[in-house]
Amino acid sequence: MKIGIVGLGLIGGSLGFDLRAAGHEVLGVSRQTATCEQAIALGAVDRASAEFELLSAAEAIFLCTPLGVMPQTAEALVPYLSPAAILTDVGSVKASVVETLEPLWHRFVGGHPMAGKETAGIAAAQAGLFANRPYVLTPTARTDSEAKATLEHLIRALQSNYYECSPAQHDRAVAWISHLPVMASASLIAACQQEPEATTLALAQALASSGFRDTSRVGGGNPALGRMMAQYNREELLRSLQIYRQSIDRCILLIEQHRWDDLERHLTETHQARPQFADKA
Repeated sequence: MKIGIVGLGLIGGSLGFDLRAAGHEVLGVSRQTATCEQAIALGAVDRASAEFELLSAAEAIFLCTPLGVMPQTAEALVPYLSPAAILTDVGSVKASVVETLEPLWHRFVGGHPMAGKETAGIAAAQAGLFANRPYVLTPTARTDSEAKATLEHLIRALQSNYYECSPAQHDRAVAWISHLPVMASASLIAACQQEPEATTLALAQALASSGFRDTSRVGGGNPALGRMMAQYNREELLRSLQIYRQSIDRCILLIEQHRWDDLERHLTETHQARPQFADKA
C-alpha cells in the first residue's frame, strides 16, 4: 500500500519505520523541510514534502499532529485525498477528535497507539515502538467497515495488541491509566520541589533512585502533550483526579489516626490489584 503520514515526530516516524519494514511505501508530510529531509535520511519514509499534494495517491493516511491542530490539518488535507483513501489519527483523546473529523471524511476511523517516550521529534522515532503495546480503534455507527478492517490489518502487522471501543469509553479508560498518571506524577515532582530546606532538597535529589524515577517519569514528559490531555479530555480527567484525591485523603486519614492495620490492608489491596494493570505486556 501507499501510506501517508502527516506529522513526522516520534509517533509518525516510528509508524514509518515499521510500515516500511512491512513492505509499504510511506509518504511523509511535515511543515518543516528539515524534518522531511531527516525522515528520509533516517529511513522513516520513502518520500517527504511540506505539501499535502504528495498524499494524493495514498491509500491510508495517519494524522500524527498534535491534538490542537488536528481539525485544521484535516480540513486542509481532505481536498487532496483520493475518494477511497482511509484517514485515521493517533491522538490520545478520541471523543472530540472523532466528533470533529468524522464529518470531514467518509472513511475516517479514530485510533490511538498506546506507546511513547519522554523524548519527541523524528530523532526519537524507533522501529518496534508499537510491538506488544495496545493500539485502539474507536469506530462509530458511521464507520466504514472496510476501512476499519484495513486499519486493523495494518495495526496487527505492527505486532500491536489490537482493541476496539467507543470514543467515549476510550477517553474514560485512558483518563485512569494515562492522563491521571501524568498529573499525579507531575504533582509528585512539584511537591518534592516545595521542600524549603535547600540542603534537604539537594539530598533528596541525590538519593532519588529507581522508585522515584518510575513514579515521576511521565510527569517529566512533554508538557504540551500533558496540556492537551487535560484540555481535550477535561471532564474524564477531572473525574479521575477527584477520585484520586479521595484516595490520597484516605491515606492521610489512616496515617493521622495511627490506623496501621487499615493502612496495611489498603496497601495489600493495591499490591494485589497492580498486576491487573501493569503485567499485560
